[in-house]
Amino acid sequence: MDSSSGEESDLSESEINEYKEKPYEEIRSGKYKVKALNGSLRCPFCAGKKKQDYKYKDLLQHASGVGKGSANRSAKQRANHLALAKYLEIDLASEADETSRPTVPQVVDQTPEQTELYVWPWMGIIMNIVAESKNIDTLHDKGYWLKRFAKYKPNNVQCFWNEVDLTGQAIVVFNSDWNGFVNATQFEKAFESECHSKKHWNGQQTQLGSNIYGWCARADDYQSDGPIGDYLRKVGKLQTISGIVQEAAQDRNSVVANLTTKIDLTNENLDELQYKYNETTMSLSRMLEEKDRLHLAFIEETRKMQRLARDNVRRILEEQEKLNHELETKKRKIDNWTRELNKRETLTERERQKLDEEKKKNNERNNSLQLASMEQKKADENVLRLVEEQKREKEEALKKILLLEKQLDIKQKLEMEIEDLKGKLQVMKHLGQDDAAVQKKMEEMNNELQEKIDDLQDLESTNKALIYKERQSNDELQEARKVLIQGLPELLGNRTNIGLKRMGELDPKAFHDTCKSRFPSDEAEIQATTLCSSWQENLKNPDWHPFKVIVEGGNPKEILNEEDEKLTNLKLEWGEEIYNAVVTALKELNEYNPSGRYVISELWNFKENRKATLKEVVGYVVRNIKTAKRKRT
Repeated sequence: MDSSSGEESDLSESEINEYKEKPYEEIRSGKYKVKALNGSLRCPFCAGKKKQDYKYKDLLQHASGVGKGSANRSAKQRANHLALAKYLEIDLASEADETSRPTVPQVVDQTPEQTELYVWPWMGIIMNIVAESKNIDTLHDKGYWLKRFAKYKPNNVQCFWNEVDLTGQAIVVFNSDWNGFVNATQFEKAFESECHSKKHWNGQQTQLGSNIYGWCARADDYQSDGPIGDYLRKVGKLQTISGIVQEAAQDRNSVVANLTTKIDLTNENLDELQYKYNETTMSLSRMLEEKDRLHLAFIEETRKMQRLARDNVRRILEEQEKLNHELETKKRKIDNWTRELNKRETLTERERQKLDEEKKKNNERNNSLQLASMEQKKADENVLRLVEEQKREKEEALKKILLLEKQLDIKQKLEMEIEDLKGKLQVMKHLGQDDAAVQKKMEEMNNELQEKIDDLQDLESTNKALIYKERQSNDELQEARKVLIQGLPELLGNRTNIGLKRMGELDPKAFHDTCKSRFPSDEAEIQATTLCSSWQENLKNPDWHPFKVIVEGGNPKEILNEEDEKLTNLKLEWGEEIYNAVVTALKELNEYNPSGRYVISELWNFKENRKATLKEVVGYVVRNIKTAKRKRT
């Protein structure tokens, strides 16, 4: 909001030029501060903006842009900014002169060092490198010299060698900036402190020894003969320090001048764009007002047309309903006349035809029933035959099992007799080896022992044959169970004492009961189904085996691990009923299908809650078939 006046009403467009004189005088009197204590300029009418510090030119551009017209500014704000622009142009014109006045470089007296010619980029020269056979490879390595003079931060080292006397020279290249000059100077001072500078090199040409000499490359090095001079002339040039400073200043002034020119052009473009933006905004505002007016007219016209259309539709529907009522009345009259005529016409021939058709349909229905009865009778006979065969095979298996048990007893008895005879023979051998009677007795006992061993071998052969037949019979019994499970689902239902039970399948009733107590009725069914499916998938996971093995009575036994994390969380989150359902399914899977971990069907005695025997299932099937026969007869 504008803080220049407490008036609630705003100004009109025609009063802007008259009103701007008042805030102008208030700015001049010091009521509104334009220039801050630190010398920066600010807009007193935009106190809530983030930007408060302006340069003279930027503030003048801001004030002129808002004053010339902005769609989101009121007329009073525009008048205030026009007053600010007037104050800047008249009273603070000196600020514009100060900001536009160019900086005049001061003339500084140059020192001899600044006028001395150096090779630029900055380079150092190393002389009198004497190589020996033990360190020749090291001195030839450029990395050695970079590491040795690392504290001066060289960029590169170029070595020149005389292969005849194994002496060499090197040039150390530094950065081309002032940091490089400082490093090159320190490089030279280090050699001066060791009395190995250029002056010492020139004074001791005959007594150089094995010490190296170094200095910064200058004009005499640049113009010298040999590989050093050639390299310096190839990669560098002669420059004075003052010349480098002046060249950098000229480059900087050129960049500043170019940037200033670009900024002026950009500001001019911004002013032009601001003016075009203001024009476009005002035009857009007028278009929006016109659009709103047309939209309101369109809405009013649309409502009027909809009201007329509803009246017409209502009138048409009323007329249609009236016509439909008249048509239905006439239709009922015609139907009554038609029924009367039909009654009179169908007293004779039509009734006889109808009776003949009914007789034919009854005969066809009776024939179909007879055929179905015959098919059912054949099926019952096949089932009875299958049941009788299974019953006979089971009886034979039981007989074989009894015979096996009897033979096992005989085998054990024979083994005991053989062991007893072997013991007696051992005793006889120790008691009387020279006695003829004892020798004869031992021979008789050996014959008896051999007979017992032969009987035992015959018995084992018979036993193996019986075991094979018993296994074969057991396989046939298991196959019979599978046939009963697959072929008689309509007789083995869940509502009878004997039926099929899906082992390892979760009881959905526990999930539905729990979810009904926790969720609304429309959501409980979905939640129960989702939760039951999720835990059924968990049961199929072979990696989850919540069982542990304990030793009970000297025998290992597998029991449920009630401390399993999944089971514990299930019990805490969903309660005992769902927990018990999951535990029951887990135990069934672990007992009936531990390797596959999927649901299988099993013949079940629901009355005693255990696995049904084949005898119980066969008896139940026979009773059902007999009952079905009695019902048909």
